[in-house]
Amino acid sequence: MSETQMPAGQLSGNVLFYSKPEPLAKELHSKIGVKRMDGPFKFAKVGHAIPLTVGEFPLAAVTGPIIFVGDEKLPIAVMGLNAGENMFVKDDGTFESGIYIPAYVRRYPFVFANDEQNNQMVLCIDRNAEFIVDKGYDMAFFEANGEPTEYTKNCIEFCNNFEVERQRTVSFVQILKDLDLFETKEATFTPANPDGTQGETQKIAEYFGVSEEKLNALPAAKFVELRDNGALGQIYAHMHSLVGWDRMIALALTKAAAQQPQAANA
Repeated sequence: MSETQMPAGQLSGNVLFYSKPEPLAKELHSKIGVKRMDGPFKFAKVGHAIPLTVGEFPLAAVTGPIIFVGDEKLPIAVMGLNAGENMFVKDDGTFESGIYIPAYVRRYPFVFANDEQNNQMVLCIDRNAEFIVDKGYDMAFFEANGEPTEYTKNCIEFCNNFEVERQRTVSFVQILKDLDLFETKEATFTPANPDGTQGETQKIAEYFGVSEEKLNALPAAKFVELRDNGALGQIYAHMHSLVGWDRMIALALTKAAAQQPQAANA
């Protein structure tokens, strides 16, 4: 663990959920810690699209669509149809039963940040995390002698493993790019009119996904290579996950219908 101290302004990049990252250091954080909460995931309610590592694809595919976005083709787990609204996080800060919680969420409030000046990664915590407190905490960050606690060591190991998986994900995406397997896809919804006819089709999302046609057209040797390096299973997990759009749309309609009587009585 690095104890390099620097102004927060030197940390590069804006990271989802982290509003006040600070390099973890005994000089700054020896008298604060983490309070256990029954519902610790309130921060994730704004995460409708959460970064995912490739090793998580099979588990995340059960919850909803896994798509690729941006020039970097970053894989994300779709957890809501509206920006800033996670459909699976309840008001009490817990996830709905049976929903896969991405590692990106589970590592919070820890995160690695780039120290561009010193060309290194620095472990940070989000000082604005609801469960980081200066009194009444259950798990301290540092022992009285200044050494990291067992809790902190475990969190560091989790973040290190996450970084390894993140790099593996970058390599996986590069394989798909090199083979030109991506295509632009759309998720659409056709509502029913009150008279029973179909309404106008609405576009919910535009994203990158693996083209089944391009995948099937690969030379046999490349296909076997994808199978042997484990990429093929992850590709299929992504492709199968896309049926989750229908489930999410149905869930959104159900929730909207349930809220209508409440709005009417308000």
